[in-house]
Amino acid sequence: MQIYLPIAEVSVNAFLLLGLGGIVGILSGMFGVGGGFLMTPLLFFIGIPPVVAVATEANQIVASSFSGVLAHFRRRTVDIKMGMVLQVGGLIGAALGVVVFNYLKSLGQVDLLVTLCYVVFLGVVGTLMFIESLNAMFKSKRAGGAPAPRRQRGWVHALPFKMRFRTSGLYISVIPPILVGVVVGILAAIMGVGGGFIMVPAMIYILGMPTKVVVGTSLFQIILVTAFTTMLHATTNYTVDIVLAVLLLIGGVIGAQIGTRIGVYLKAEQLRILLALMVMVVCVKLGLDLLLMPSELYSLGAAGGH
Repeated sequence: MQIYLPIAEVSVNAFLLLGLGGIVGILSGMFGVGGGFLMTPLLFFIGIPPVVAVATEANQIVASSFSGVLAHFRRRTVDIKMGMVLQVGGLIGAALGVVVFNYLKSLGQVDLLVTLCYVVFLGVVGTLMFIESLNAMFKSKRAGGAPAPRRQRGWVHALPFKMRFRTSGLYISVIPPILVGVVVGILAAIMGVGGGFIMVPAMIYILGMPTKVVVGTSLFQIILVTAFTTMLHATTNYTVDIVLAVLLLIGGVIGAQIGTRIGVYLKAEQLRILLALMVMVVCVKLGLDLLLMPSELYSLGAAGGH
C-alpha cells in the first residue's frame, strides 16, 4: 500500500514504514537507545531526503523512548535526578546543533555532513564497544562468572559541584553529565538520533552508573531532548513530515514494549555486543554508499538548490 509523504515528496509503502518503526522500537526497549542511529540511515536507503529523515526521526524517537521508559519506571530502574541533569545539557546541545544544521543547510552541505557524522561516530563507537564487551565477557568467564569490578574512583570524582544520585548510588560532579548531555543534544539535532549509542557507554564507563539503571535513565533523558529537537526543526526548517512520523510512531510504540521484555533475558555484555554489531553494520553500509559509484550519476533538484 503506497502512501504519499507530503514533506518528503515521495511515495513509500506504509507497511514498510510500520515494520521499520517496530524494529527500531524493539531496539529502543532492549538497549536503551532511541534507535535513530539505525532508522535514519534506513530512511535514507528507501529514498527519504536526509533533511526530512533527520527531523522526522527525532519525533519518532520521542514515542518509542516514552513507551520503553514506562516499563522501566515500573521496575524502578530509572534515575530521575540523573536524567534531569543530562536533559539540561541535552537541551543546550540541541539548540547548538540546530544552529549548525541550519547553517550547513544554507550552504547545501547538510546531506554530506549527516552521512559523514554517521560513518565516523558509528565506526568509532561500535568498534570500541565491541572490543570492550568481548574483553568483559572473557574476564567474566575467567573469574568464574563474576563480572570484573569497575574502578570506583577517577577524574570524574575529583571535579567540583558534586551531587548525590541515590538511585545510581553515585556522588559525583554534575559537570560530566551535563557535558555528555550537550554532546548527545548536538547529535540529536544534526543526525536525528536519540544519542543512546553515545549515552549508554558514557553513563557506564565515564559516570560509573550501574548497568541496571542505565537503559531506563537513557530513555528518560532522550524523551525531552528529542521532543525539543523536533520542535526546533519544525519551526525553523519545516522538515518534519507528520505522515511519516505517525507511521513510525505506531510501529515504534509497539516494538518498544516487545524489546523491553526481550532485554530482561539477556546479560549486559550480550546486549552491548549485539548493539555494537548493529552499529558497525550500519556504519559499513553508509561508508560503502559514500565510496561506491551510484547507479545514477545525476539527479534533479529544486531550482536554486546546491
